[in-house]
Amino acid sequence: MNQPHELLIEELGRAARTAARELAAMDDRQRSRALESAAAAVRSQSDTILAANEQDLATGREQGLSPALLDRLQLDPERLESVAAGLEAIAALPDPVGRLLAEWERPNGLRIQRVAVPIGVIGVIYESRPNVTADAAGLCLKSGNAVILRGGSEAVHSNRALHSALVEGLATEGIPAAAVQFLPTQDRAAVGALLSAHRWLDMVVPRGGKSLVGRVQQDARVPVLAHLDGNNHLYVHASADPAMAVDVVANAKMRRPGICGALETLLLDRERLDLLPDLIDRLGGLGCEVRADPESCALDSRLRPASESDWQTEYLDAVLALRVVAGPDEALAHIARYGSGHTDGIVAAERAVADYFLARLDSAIAVWNASTQFADGGEFGFGAEIGIATGRLHARGPVGVEQLTTFQYRVHGGGQTRL
Repeated sequence: MNQPHELLIEELGRAARTAARELAAMDDRQRSRALESAAAAVRSQSDTILAANEQDLATGREQGLSPALLDRLQLDPERLESVAAGLEAIAALPDPVGRLLAEWERPNGLRIQRVAVPIGVIGVIYESRPNVTADAAGLCLKSGNAVILRGGSEAVHSNRALHSALVEGLATEGIPAAAVQFLPTQDRAAVGALLSAHRWLDMVVPRGGKSLVGRVQQDARVPVLAHLDGNNHLYVHASADPAMAVDVVANAKMRRPGICGALETLLLDRERLDLLPDLIDRLGGLGCEVRADPESCALDSRLRPASESDWQTEYLDAVLALRVVAGPDEALAHIARYGSGHTDGIVAAERAVADYFLARLDSAIAVWNASTQFADGGEFGFGAEIGIATGRLHARGPVGVEQLTTFQYRVHGGGQTRL
């Protein structure tokens, strides 16, 4: 390990640990006012942030980033306002710290409480989307945690400008600058040092593609809350309302193809092949290429043949895989084999079929008659999210302020001693 990187992470970590203790002891009103001030700072520095973002976009175009990836990277006045509004929405959430999770009394008179407390210091490693800088900072601060951020090189100017605005706004309410730190180097070796900093970090959250998450999971000596890829599926059942099915599929795929909640594979029930022309018309009109199995290709010449790799791919682009299946069980088997456990669902009019399907669907988010693009912390009422956790421990699905807490047992006695 490069010694200067170890020293850098120790410096950041030591400062973050001190800041975390201060945050945990703060009143929620102070943390919330600080987030409101951070939102105001983002608005007041919008010209600087957008100019920095244009630098990143220009570099991305030169490097040949796809339209979908450029879309993930882009900030405009409307999106930047959403960033500021998101911070205000987080500020308005109930205090997640100090929640009484459970309480009981023992026969000896001891009263035991389980109370929500901050995790401590969280590292967030992410790619592409600069709004994650604000979301992660806001969520960690609201939940009483200090955070060390490491964004991707493709958004480095945007991230630094956003971080500068956030810290300036937070400082007006007495929040220490070390509560929200940004790794000052893009050197990959510094990420390795961060992942080894078990003395200073309590948890690390990777948010990005398979290679990033895989590296973090392999190298980390710190607990990992993984945000894996979104190879998401919708199954259109025989009972599906035709107009609803077409609308939901089109939105799930093409509203924003480059986000992790975008639909990647459509599973069409053999009894609903009558929907195929309308589906292809709508998707084609939106500029989506559809790659399909032989049965589908034989019915519509506009379809391109799918390969085995298509069922495994998170395109993050205007491409959709399509397969005909013989009922819910075959759809579930396909998802179990190829899905990433992120967001999957069913379009069906029959409640019993939907209940059967969802009960057997092993995904963090399971949807019925709705777009997969609702896989978002803001849409869940969380204000924002630090990622979509696809594992099974600690947190699953959108990770908001409540998921960024752990708990402490508080034992209240009256002088009891144990025999």
